[in-house]
Amino acid sequence: MKIGNFLKELRKEKGITQAQLAETLNVSARTVSRWETGSNMPDISLLVDIADYYDISIPEIINGERKSEIMNEEERKIAKTMSDYATTEKEKIFKEMKIQSIMGVCALVLYWILHETDAYMYSDALEKLTGYCETLVSVSVIMMAAYTTGSLSKLRSKSWKFFMIENLPKPVRLIVSAVVAFCGAAMIKLALVHFFGL
Repeated sequence: MKIGNFLKELRKEKGITQAQLAETLNVSARTVSRWETGSNMPDISLLVDIADYYDISIPEIINGERKSEIMNEEERKIAKTMSDYATTEKEKIFKEMKIQSIMGVCALVLYWILHETDAYMYSDALEKLTGYCETLVSVSVIMMAAYTTGSLSKLRSKSWKFFMIENLPKPVRLIVSAVVAFCGAAMIKLALVHFFGL
């Protein structure tokens, strides 16, 4: 609440509306409103921009009050680095989720076509492809959940240690992680089919 009130005071000192501030920071007016009511905090990637816009330091924002000192250049660089890192991580997660979504949708469409036309009944290869697509849909959903909760990065680091591949090239580590994730998801799918008939 203290931070929200402070941000509201700063905005009023500038003589701008929530909508104008939102446009400047490239967020929605509702997001600015949530900051000012204390129901949400600005994302770490926006703290540098807010501090620059109001000509205050990030510690002042976090403390919810003005201090006499001005953020020095070193603090500004650290805050900017943190902001860039948070933005990069978010972009990486969104990219991975987009890939998983596309794979899942393609697998679902292919599975639907093969299943609805009964094409899978006429060939062993098509039957295997149908089963693969069905598993891939489940894997995509599980992988998206793993990305959004941060579980996948933990799974990756643990699998790297477990299989002792930390020192191998990144592509090899990613392939092993993908195989481990796929096998785990396939096992979950088999368990759901076996116990619940899903």
